[in-house]
Amino acid sequence: MADNKPIPLSGRLAIQLKMLTQDEVQRAIAESDSSGNPRLMQVFLQMGLLDREQASRLQQVQKDLIEKHRAKKGGAVAPSSAPAGAAPRAVPKAAPAGASPPASPPERPAPAEIHEAAEHAAESAAPMTSREVEALNESPAEDLVPVIQKPVVADVSAADVRPEPLRAEIPAPPVAAEPPPIADPAPARLAAPAPVAVPAVAHGPQSLDLPIPEISAADREKLEAVLQAGVTAKASDVHFHAGGPLKHRVAGSMIVTEDEIDPAFVERIVVSSLTPEQRQVLKDSGEIDYCLDLPGIGRFRTNAYRQQRGLDAVFRIIPEKPPTLEELGLPDELKKYTDFHQGMVLITGPAGCGKSSTLAALVNHINENRNEHILTVEDPIEIVHPSKKCLVNQRHAGHHTASFSRALRGALREDPDIIVIGELRDLETISLAMTAAETGHFVLATLHTANAVRTVNRMIGAFPSNEQDQVRAMLSESLRAVISQRLVPTADGKDRIPALELLVINRAIGNMVRDEKTVQIRSSMQTGKAHGMYLLEQSLNELVAAGKITRETALSFAEEEKLITAGA
Repeated sequence: MADNKPIPLSGRLAIQLKMLTQDEVQRAIAESDSSGNPRLMQVFLQMGLLDREQASRLQQVQKDLIEKHRAKKGGAVAPSSAPAGAAPRAVPKAAPAGASPPASPPERPAPAEIHEAAEHAAESAAPMTSREVEALNESPAEDLVPVIQKPVVADVSAADVRPEPLRAEIPAPPVAAEPPPIADPAPARLAAPAPVAVPAVAHGPQSLDLPIPEISAADREKLEAVLQAGVTAKASDVHFHAGGPLKHRVAGSMIVTEDEIDPAFVERIVVSSLTPEQRQVLKDSGEIDYCLDLPGIGRFRTNAYRQQRGLDAVFRIIPEKPPTLEELGLPDELKKYTDFHQGMVLITGPAGCGKSSTLAALVNHINENRNEHILTVEDPIEIVHPSKKCLVNQRHAGHHTASFSRALRGALREDPDIIVIGELRDLETISLAMTAAETGHFVLATLHTANAVRTVNRMIGAFPSNEQDQVRAMLSESLRAVISQRLVPTADGKDRIPALELLVINRAIGNMVRDEKTVQIRSSMQTGKAHGMYLLEQSLNELVAAGKITRETALSFAEEEKLITAGA
């Protein structure tokens, strides 16, 4: 993609509303170019950058912006010339008396010209205020239904024009004998066709309409048998891959349990785990996250997705009851980081490192020892926490509430003492989590970062540069601890045990965060054992010295190999 190619209107609005970063929009544009799909909004959905609610809101903003520009111009848009470097489009003049009418209708502008017209409208309209943006965030999402304008000229047939649901229509200019000069002309507008009735689609007009096979009771029985075998084998994940072998992930390694499976059979097996509503979502979007609860077998966090060979799914096995720190092999010292009544504790690490289990163990400890209100926001709900001493309410983002951010805005009015966030995914979620921690709530959350220092930098870097000084001050006051972990194979290769890195935010660390000296935090952690802090390498050294892992394994997980001194 050329560097000077303008960002489409929907992309610029997504950046302005802080739904996406400029890098994410550029990636989507590159994907749009490479795939040949000109509809950027559909690319946002396919790449998972926006959900349906956000896409609906973004389309409404785009429509409102065009309406605002139209109203600003008094309901009429002045005729314009073609883009710079192109011959100006002639404006038709009145035909002399007795002259025959034109043999054919005027040439229809290309889609690119319509798009440039929308860009011009956006540039000409006044920017939205923060209050307008907040009002849009608070407003309920509307279905993504194509907007078809009333006809202006009847010389283009309806069959000639294809309605595009994610592109706002621009009205045609009035015909004038002598167009007045314009400083910043916009391309000529397309005459709209006669109104076309477009039925609303229950799951949005971006449906991929993928095939979903018919299933039988035997398919469900086979699924349950395979998952039961995975639980018995103590696997962490069960992999179904169309045209590939059935695999279990045991102690971090992939083990083949059945040879190549027929893709059609895999599709029926996967679809048998879905409800009718979930099948429709999979048909529309090509992927779905959900939880499957099989009494007597277990609970599974699942992602089903379409790929080139067929339909695949990965079933993550979830314990039926919340684990304890002891069962996970975690130190008892972590319990003291659940005693806060205000502030934020983060559990971080790469995917598959046990963050969710550690979070569940900490929530379970609070549930058994405090008499308060715990509110969780997850996608989907994994480990179910029955109310013990605490009142526990668990919400599934996208099912019980529209999104993480919507749930967190509501949480501040639901009188929780502890707010548990399954994952800090975006700027808005991070901002709301920090606000909750500052307003008298204790926040527990997970974040995908490699270590404790990068966690702090990630939290700050999520915000625009002009807000980062204020965020540093907020974070230095609200962050209490960062627990970063890895799951490391044991010396016998039969299991995995956690290795931790722990950052405690005391006065000295808080000053480093506030004064933009996070590069010094790592050295303070190395010498901060008296304050409960230590690096991942120090934890690995202890495991090597205890004979639980090999030195080679420790070296492979260490960020600084020279700090691995045990077993040398």
